[in-house]
Amino acid sequence: METRLLRMYYRGFYYLFLFLTITGYAHSQTVAPDSSGTVVVGEVKVEGNHKTRTSIILREIEVRTGDRLSTETLKEKLEIDRRKVVNTNLFITVEMLTQANPDSVHTDIRVVVKERWYLIALPVFQLADRNFNEWWYERKRDLSRTTYGAYLSYGNLTGRADKLRFLAEFGFIPKFEIAYTLPYLDKAQKTGITIGASYSINKTTAFRTWRDKLQYLSSEDINRQRFYSYVSLTRRNKYYTFHSLDLRWSQTRISDTIAILNPNYILDGRKRQHFLQLTYTFSYDKRDNVQYALQGQTFGLQASKIGLLPSDNINTLYFYGSYRKYVPLGGKFFFNTGLRGRLSFPKRQPYLQTIGLGYRNDLVRGYELYVVDGQDYALIKNEVKYRLFAIQKQLSFIPIRQFNTVPLAAYLNTFADAGYVKNSYPELSNTRLGNKMLYGAGAGLDLVTFYNIVMRFNVTLNAQAEKRFFFNISREF
Repeated sequence: METRLLRMYYRGFYYLFLFLTITGYAHSQTVAPDSSGTVVVGEVKVEGNHKTRTSIILREIEVRTGDRLSTETLKEKLEIDRRKVVNTNLFITVEMLTQANPDSVHTDIRVVVKERWYLIALPVFQLADRNFNEWWYERKRDLSRTTYGAYLSYGNLTGRADKLRFLAEFGFIPKFEIAYTLPYLDKAQKTGITIGASYSINKTTAFRTWRDKLQYLSSEDINRQRFYSYVSLTRRNKYYTFHSLDLRWSQTRISDTIAILNPNYILDGRKRQHFLQLTYTFSYDKRDNVQYALQGQTFGLQASKIGLLPSDNINTLYFYGSYRKYVPLGGKFFFNTGLRGRLSFPKRQPYLQTIGLGYRNDLVRGYELYVVDGQDYALIKNEVKYRLFAIQKQLSFIPIRQFNTVPLAAYLNTFADAGYVKNSYPELSNTRLGNKMLYGAGAGLDLVTFYNIVMRFNVTLNAQAEKRFFFNISREF
């Protein structure tokens, strides 16, 4: 039954998203070396950047005028530089071409890009639950648990890879967000800044986790209000290393009912929480494609102190680390493995800040319907993929250049995950999955499509002998 359902989804989404776009592929012309087999790089020229400043593209390119390289070395470096330009998420396609200079001595480099459509104004209609699967299985496909509104993203606003984002949502969880990112403040193009704020209201609220499932209080009254604002400084000294320092002010208010139902929500039955938070993050990211990587590696460390002022009513410290490696196995086969974990102190924490496995991508596949709360956790994920196809077609009858490049890629995969959550107060949630090993495995199909959309169709089996079909879709704006 699951196989037939998976096949049906595959066919339907194949045709539906045949006209969607992902990143392009480079071509490389033959380089003519001199008699010693060495290529002397001439002019590095950028073409096709109608809005993006040339300096933003050249920031990613290591090959420079005057470099003396062998033909093979130049080819390798140009492919690495192409991937870096692709990972700016500013372009649909990127080509690194070589061309003989008229002086017959140098070889020029042509960087040919095709820009994305940067202004995205979309209606919002999405689920308010953690993921599609929780809504489908646990919430019985209740359409009242949806949010609607508008999302505006203006990328590359001034041609410097900056971005303005605005979100206004209504319905199940009204939310308003605004943020502006400028990745390069200085002439050296190493320091950037992001500023933003968010405000949300909950009537129906998850007030606790019980037996590894979220329990909700339904009400016509407002049960929770949250506001936070932040400023984040980033530093990119080298091509693949990033540092960021985030300062955030947060305030949460809950109703009397929530405080009574779960006195640990903010601790000690309090109804208001406010704090200043400082977070440092280091990341190393050398992947061929940041949205759907097949080669490279990424590594990250984070330390965060919640509660910096004497008036703050929370005092928590946590450390988070992650590592992932992507390895081509030859032909159409690929492998990736990753490890991530979190430690936090002290162990008695508000429910609002107690984070285990079950949110975002921090979960053992097969446990999508569960939230395993705890103060510390570790997670390992392994996956083998087989590329079914990767196609790209130019549709000349579509006049808008940002939408007439039509590729689609599909991958079969099999995976095996394991995780462990340490819950120092299991009695507060009556957990069955905390403080024990979690295992999940399965197989599925990934479709990588238009403007960084990734759809995943998985059949999973977990250590509780539960077999299910799960669907997930993600979009990197």
